[in-house]
Parts: sequence; C-alpha cells; structure tokens
Amino acid sequence: MQIRTETTQTDDALTALTAFIAEGGYHPGDRLPPERELIGNLGMSRTTLRKALDTLEREGRIWRHVGKGTFVAAHGGATGEGSLAALAQQVTPVQLMRARLAVEPAITREAALHASAEALVRIKRAEQLALEAENWDDYEAQDDLLHRAIAEASDNVLLVSLFDQLNQVRRAVAWNSVIRHSHRPPRDHTSFAEHERLVAAIEARNPAEAQNAMRAHLSSVSARLFGEY
Repeated sequence: MQIRTETTQTDDALTALTAFIAEGGYHPGDRLPPERELIGNLGMSRTTLRKALDTLEREGRIWRHVGKGTFVAAHGGATGEGSLAALAQQVTPVQLMRARLAVEPAITREAALHASAEALVRIKRAEQLALEAENWDDYEAQDDLLHRAIAEASDNVLLVSLFDQLNQVRRAVAWNSVIRHSHRPPRDHTSFAEHERLVAAIEARNPAEAQNAMRAHLSSVSARLFGEY
C-alpha cells in the first residue's frame, strides 16, 4: 500500500485548488468561496487547504483580505505578449520606479481615506517588523508586506489587484546587484523615517500628506538606486 506523505497531500491539494479556480472561470479580482465551502467541494481537510492557499499566496496567484475573503490576483501566464512575464522582459528598473511613483501614492491617498482599524494594525505591524529586521532579506520582505498592507487598506479590490500586478512585475524585473555595506539596515536607514511619516499620515486620515509621503519615500528609494527623482 502506498503511503501518502504530507508533501504529496499538499501537492495534490494545490493541483485540485488550481484546477478549481481555472475550471470555475474565476478572474483577477474575483472572490473565492469561503474555506468551509472549498473543503466540501475539494474533499480535503482545513489544514491541507490552508497549506495550498498559502502556496498560491506566496506565488502571487491569490491574495487574502482579512474579514472579506480570498481573491484571485492579477497575473499573466508564462507566455504571451500581454502576460506579466513578457512585460517584465520589456520594463527597465527605472521605468518600473516611474510606474510605482504614478500608482502607489494615489493608492496611499485612498488608504488614508478608507483604512479600517484592522488595516492600521497590519500596517503598523509591518512597519515595526521592518524596523526590527535582523538582515536585509527580512527587511525587504517586511517592506514588501508594508506596501501590500497599505494597498489593502484602500478597501478597493481593483486597486489591490493593480498593486499586485505592479508588484509581480517588480519581482521579475532584472535588477542590478545592490551592494550592501552592512548585514542589516542601519538604524539611521532613511526608509525608517519615511515609513514612520507614511504610517502617521494614514493613521491621521490625512490623504494629501499620505500621498506626498509615499511619493517622497519612492523618490528616495529611486535616488539611492538610480540617482533620479
């Protein structure tokens, strides 16, 4: 008798869940059924389902909004002129930063207008974990989560989907190696103060200041990388 390992069960669950999304005609921005319904439809345990959902979220194929559900993320296939993979081959890092400067400040403005108490908790948590990061990889992961939490705080599925598309291209763009002069971000790393300004503006429900703070933050990042803005 073949023994099914935990890894095999997770792989099977991932295959079943991916097929369910494709065959169900779900599109970017669509909300998936609640977990209890997926468990019944797919015939798997809650633990196995959640592992499959975690994998899809890490791959950027779904995103979860606390209190609202799980949504299909915007993404492209591996091939095709309109896919995100194809876009990433055409976009330069400088062009990507220009796109972020055009989009993310506006999203941050919406976050200041619509952030819930729960959204503010997630934003502040990501800010704190970025500050406490023990190495650059951990810092960048928390910085990514902070920007994602701000997008979620806009309370607008379309804006979150747009952010996810932009972020997926960002991850795929071929960046030049960034030289780090320390094991972890120094305490006077400029992004920490910029994050603090961002979070304070959102918490104060000041949309103009939040928008300006995000633009200043991204401009600072761009200046460090490219000497622009």
